[in-house]
Amino acid sequence: MGNVIGYTTGVYDMFHIGHLNVIRRARELCDYLIVGVSTDELVIKEKGKRPVIPYEERVAIVEAIKYVDQVVPQTDKNKYGAWEKYHFDKMFVGSDWQGTPQWKHYEEQFLPVGVEIVYLPHTDGISSTQLTSIIKQYLDEHPMI
Repeated sequence: MGNVIGYTTGVYDMFHIGHLNVIRRARELCDYLIVGVSTDELVIKEKGKRPVIPYEERVAIVEAIKYVDQVVPQTDKNKYGAWEKYHFDKMFVGSDWQGTPQWKHYEEQFLPVGVEIVYLPHTDGISSTQLTSIIKQYLDEHPMI
């Protein structure tokens, strides 16, 4: 392969097996993996809610994963700006984003500079939103006395 740099991003709130699957698969397809972790400010702006796990703790969790070579802050959704900073060859994202207007735009944007966008299989049946919902339901059914 010859020193292929990969890049992927996420919130990584309430880290789960779906997150790990994407990171592991991404690392199998590059020599050096950079992971952008969304800042609390970006999550609030994009999703209208604060992450359950604070940014510094989410970074510490992602840094501890053996497939991750470097963790960087994701402060905005400007993927091209990230490329200008980190010069990655491949950008990895879950297959649930494939075909969306946002990612079609990224594909067009990256074509001239030769960055390959790789859609990795999405792990069905798990998301941080689902985990939050399950925990809330459990707490509602089992109030602390």
